[in-house]
Amino acid sequence: MSAKAISEQTAKEFLYKYICTSAAVQNRFRYARVTADTDWDRLTQDHPWLLTERLVVKPDQLIKRRGKLGLVGINLDLQGVQKWLERHLMKETTIGKAKGVLKNFLIEPFVPHTQEEEFYLCIYATREGDHVLFHHEGGVDVGDVDAKAQRHMVAVDEKLSEDQVTEKLLTHVSDEKKGALASFIVGLFSLYEDLYFTYLEINPLVATQDGVYILDMAAKIDATADYICKPKWGDVEFPPSFGREAYPEEAYIADLDAKSGASLKLTLLNPRGRIWTMVAGGGASVVYSDTICDLGGVDELANYGEYSGAPSEQQTYDYAKTILSLMTREKHPEGKVLIIGGSIANFTNVAATFKGIVRAIKNYQVPLKEHEVTIFVRRGGPNYQEGLRVMGEVGKTTGIPIHVFGTETHMTAIVGMALGHRPIPNQPPMDAHTANFLLNASNSAVTPAATRTASFSEPKTSSDSCPAKKTKAGLPAAKATTLFRKNTKAIVWGMQTRAVQGMMDFDYVCSREEPSVAAMVYPFTGDHKQKFYWGHKEILLPVYKNMADAMKKHPEVDVLISFASLRSAFDSTVEAMQYPQIHTIAIIAEGIPEALTRKLIKMADEKGITIIGPATVGGIKPGCFKIGNTGGMLDNILASKLYRPGSVAYVSRSGGMSNELNNIISRTTDGVYEGVAIGGDRYPGSTFMDHILRYQDTPGVEMIVVLGEIGGTEEYKICQGIREGRLTKPVVCWCIGTCATMFASEVQFGHAGACANQASETAVAKNQALRDAGVYVPKSFDELGDVIKTVYDELVADGTITPAQEVPPPTVPMDYSWARELGLIRKPASFMTSICDERGQELIYAGMPITDVFKEEMGLGGVLGLLWFQRRLPRYACHFIEMCLMVTADHGPAVSGAHNTIVCARAGKDLVSSLTSGLLTIGDRFGGALDAAAKQFSKAFDSGMLPMEFVNKMKKDGKLIMGIGHRVKSINNPDMRVQILKDFVKQHFPSTQLLDYALDVEKITTSKKPNLILNVDGFIGVAFVDLLRTCGGFTRDEADEFVEIGALNGIFVLGRSMGFIGHYLDQKRLKQGLYRHPWDDISYVLPEHMSM
Repeated sequence: MSAKAISEQTAKEFLYKYICTSAAVQNRFRYARVTADTDWDRLTQDHPWLLTERLVVKPDQLIKRRGKLGLVGINLDLQGVQKWLERHLMKETTIGKAKGVLKNFLIEPFVPHTQEEEFYLCIYATREGDHVLFHHEGGVDVGDVDAKAQRHMVAVDEKLSEDQVTEKLLTHVSDEKKGALASFIVGLFSLYEDLYFTYLEINPLVATQDGVYILDMAAKIDATADYICKPKWGDVEFPPSFGREAYPEEAYIADLDAKSGASLKLTLLNPRGRIWTMVAGGGASVVYSDTICDLGGVDELANYGEYSGAPSEQQTYDYAKTILSLMTREKHPEGKVLIIGGSIANFTNVAATFKGIVRAIKNYQVPLKEHEVTIFVRRGGPNYQEGLRVMGEVGKTTGIPIHVFGTETHMTAIVGMALGHRPIPNQPPMDAHTANFLLNASNSAVTPAATRTASFSEPKTSSDSCPAKKTKAGLPAAKATTLFRKNTKAIVWGMQTRAVQGMMDFDYVCSREEPSVAAMVYPFTGDHKQKFYWGHKEILLPVYKNMADAMKKHPEVDVLISFASLRSAFDSTVEAMQYPQIHTIAIIAEGIPEALTRKLIKMADEKGITIIGPATVGGIKPGCFKIGNTGGMLDNILASKLYRPGSVAYVSRSGGMSNELNNIISRTTDGVYEGVAIGGDRYPGSTFMDHILRYQDTPGVEMIVVLGEIGGTEEYKICQGIREGRLTKPVVCWCIGTCATMFASEVQFGHAGACANQASETAVAKNQALRDAGVYVPKSFDELGDVIKTVYDELVADGTITPAQEVPPPTVPMDYSWARELGLIRKPASFMTSICDERGQELIYAGMPITDVFKEEMGLGGVLGLLWFQRRLPRYACHFIEMCLMVTADHGPAVSGAHNTIVCARAGKDLVSSLTSGLLTIGDRFGGALDAAAKQFSKAFDSGMLPMEFVNKMKKDGKLIMGIGHRVKSINNPDMRVQILKDFVKQHFPSTQLLDYALDVEKITTSKKPNLILNVDGFIGVAFVDLLRTCGGFTRDEADEFVEIGALNGIFVLGRSMGFIGHYLDQKRLKQGLYRHPWDDISYVLPEHMSM
């Protein structure tokens, strides 16, 4: 959500820190917070004024009208405050329907004043601007300030002046106080804007001859502006509404949500309740809560929450395990039910999210059975059939009763089943498999004639024109009635290839002549071409680095679809609106601050541009155009008949619920003519009425469906439009969020705008008003489809709609990647790997999560054991590997590998090139003797040769013994690296048979020449064979295979790379120039016949 309430202490802290006014603001930062854990001695040390002044004490827990409720202690000394707190602190209190414990209190200095010095001040945001309310009589008896306060609206992007305040608000204030109050109000308004407040109320505001005092304050800030205001806000704590505890599980999910691009929400209502929900989608989550409450489950509803926005399998698992953990802590005599519901997803891979839920169910299967939990599942969307299958399978394997339903079942039908109000079908009918979108498998025989003709074959008429109509100078430009046509072209901002391909597949199945996407804009790459499919054919789509180039080269484009992030959406939208060719912009991003959205709305209104969003999936016009991921994948496009127009137009806030409306309308009528999801924010770019009036003026639309929700008053404009005769087409409407009035404490639903600030904004009030105005309003969402069908049948009966013969759409091939995910095809993989898996939430080395690698302090040797040998090696083996890497790390600049690296570095080459130059010298003569030594000594030892026989055979064959001999070291000048390794191996290895054999060979070779010692390569080679053969982790064949495939040389390569990199960095640091070998170190020997 966006607007979140903050504590009075936080609000006053912001005010005292950042207000800029000439008025003297008194008692700055003079407040003390008290809880059950407060140390009074420490508190009085930190706030010595507590001992000397008269005080006021009150709870700071988002409680309204504390004075009326007797929850303010006034004009007390410190002892009096402590006695007052004894009666209230940690005591359970009932306020309205909410029952809670008073835990947090605020102590402030008492301000002596008269009633005439009390004032009321409030600033709050609306779509058009910010309203400033002022009343010259403040305090607990202020009454209905809406009716009697002076008010002034500051329009979006305008400023408030002291003259305006004095003239409009301070008419009943004495002259001597006007100056200070005007300055304070202007300063407060600037603070309100700068810190992204959405609501700020001070009552009373006391103005005396000493200055201004803020006695009581309530405020909300736009939490989505955190990325802008973090330096001033700091870490803001958002307390729960009174009557609800702040649970650690809620904080855990909030933290997951903050770290994820998806949306994860959880509010605990009654942890002892028997009805738990795990619902996908902000709108759907409200609908399920409504239905549970409508069917009498409000007292047993345990939680409200949602997961949406394509969370990963791991994120869904974390969310699901939190819910399962909560619901299996306390048994219920009637058992418990878990409702895993959701609308038809637009782009979330249902199977992936369900796999996360299935993992959680498997982990909690024992407590779930102990608590007699029954699970009901209903879902649709991409790959939902596979998701439902795995969910059904886990029910069979665990023995947990799980009832699974797809799109053939009404979305909320499972609630009635779970609560015992409707029977559970034994074998529910299943819709066609996702794979069927390859076929022309439509079972419907009819489609509307008039709309099909208008959309497909009639020439474009004036009502179908694209540009906004010209208006008189000085007036805002009129917006287009028709947003999308058969030839609409769009630019997509963002590298959203999946969404673009979905749009092109929709275009193809709608028989469009050309793709609807003309180009993409992506500032983070250079101009290039991106490959997409148009039916069976591959095509290239231009991608531009900047918007200006895209607009200039594609003048036919009139729609921008913005997938920009919440941080960049504002700037990119402002830029797009500078181009007159654009008349529609869809903003997908969720979490744009409301103040910025209002600026976009104002600009769009001035330019005659229609904005869809923010926080939306978009919209769809069957047969013509779809925005991004709207409508889901092709199987849903075909199942909901979205490839051709119907007679019903709808508008919804929720993106997921808009797809559910596609499903409902296709099953009860001839289909959708156009549908728009305006977005869940408080201030959507276009409103319900903007689109309803378009539908009213569109000939092909015969009836209108609206899915409203709690919060705002937009639905009342529908009532007004009907009363004034502006709306004449039948309207079916249902406002979701009816459950809100049944909850004891305030619950913020998934959408930012789904919150009622007054009685008229509740869903119940709006549904009744719509019903009274003549709108077709069902009794509940459960009956929405029935009402739509009734109205449609009446229109068919009276001849308004004439069904026509269905024409099958062209086939579209399924993407290979999706077909493979569905298990429809198989193909040998190009690569196979068995050492590492990076696909999940956590990197895995040979089956071991990276967190366990660090937790068990496996070190570099342990990691090498996992990645090279796919084994968890003993501690001594890991240590030996690390020792080998240390002793082979470097052997000076004179050896060939280091020499090459240095020469390359001095030639100005980069690190990788220089390192590679050195590594290429490694072979039998330099550094690569580990494998060869291991093979030679192993073969001789395994064949039963005596050491002397081995030496003689190698001499007879004219071969060098690999690993024997050193250019510098000898029996008299031993290599300390070998000595260190030998001491460790002898102490820790269970057996050293091959090493002992090699040492016996060394005795023979050094008797002939002192430098024919077992060198470090040979030692590591034979010792490693002993390690592989005797550590207990490998069979003899496996040990020999690792030697054969070159694993031991890897030790030298890895170790020596450290030294080569060191030499490279050393040369760069010393700034050495290009190397040229000196002449006097080269013997020039020319052929004799040439020297004559």
